[in-house]
Amino acid sequence: MLRNEKLKYLVTGAAGFIGNFVAERLCQQGHEVIGLDNLNDYYDPNLKLARLQRIEYLKSFHFIKMDITDREAMSELFATEEFDRVIHLAAQAGVRYSIENPMAYIDSNIVGMAVILEGCRHHDVKHLVYASSSSVYGMNKKVPFTTEDHVDNPVSLYAATKKSNELMAHAYSHLYALPTTGLRFFTVYGPWGRPDMAPMKFTKAIIEGRSIDVYNYGKMQRDFTYIDDIVEGVIRIQNVIPNAQGGDDNACSPLYKLYNIGNSQPVELEEFITCIENALGKKAIKNYMPMQDGDVVRTYADVTELENEINFKPNTLLQGGIKNLVDWYNAFYK
Repeated sequence: MLRNEKLKYLVTGAAGFIGNFVAERLCQQGHEVIGLDNLNDYYDPNLKLARLQRIEYLKSFHFIKMDITDREAMSELFATEEFDRVIHLAAQAGVRYSIENPMAYIDSNIVGMAVILEGCRHHDVKHLVYASSSSVYGMNKKVPFTTEDHVDNPVSLYAATKKSNELMAHAYSHLYALPTTGLRFFTVYGPWGRPDMAPMKFTKAIIEGRSIDVYNYGKMQRDFTYIDDIVEGVIRIQNVIPNAQGGDDNACSPLYKLYNIGNSQPVELEEFITCIENALGKKAIKNYMPMQDGDVVRTYADVTELENEINFKPNTLLQGGIKNLVDWYNAFYK
């Protein structure tokens, strides 16, 4: 990208946690952003609307309520807007919910991804960046996780759909010369975060004096990654467009890339809970429980390749990130 070149972006999931901040950053850099979201009720739509209100001051941001599985509407959108780049962050999230409602994941994560790929293919999009997940690593024992690891044994349907997204992207990169970059996010948290994830759930429960469910009796580790670090990684990597220089090694399309984005510092669940207790000044009531179906014991990102490519790696310490989350939570929910 030339310095000061103004581009037009499609950001899906623009009312979501990560998508909202990505859209804001792109607009602040002088780009035009069309933000899409279907505003479903998987969690409180009022939080999604509040995120949109947070960035409504941006003159170069335009929000459209649309479902990415609506093939006709999406096709018309791509044809009309002529996007330069697409950052696809919309998805049905959550590991445990995929056990209860599997078809929601097939519709949003598989069909939706196919619709996005088709739009990019037919309308000369120069780079598709899309969200994958650390869930694809399943029960891998080797740590830290690298993008070279074997990931063909998912333990949840959510993970299976995210691995499918990577495979679909590779096929389009190979067949249609569409540059694609997949980002495996590791447990993203921070202000404006998703209420179905542990940081927000635990904060809410502790404030209200309710018990928190501590799975696998606390013997778990997560590579918690602060929202600002995730957004910085997304913004930098979307400027790094995979190209065919160097040729195809017959194993992977040169137009296809994958990166981990994680803090590379796994934290014990008990330590994580202590951070929230300290920020709140209140002890948690812990309900120790066995491992849940679809869950994994540990996540741990190797981000060497990301750092080499963009000269950046997530580095926000958990204590500071949790304090920011708690301060926001108290202000937002009063």
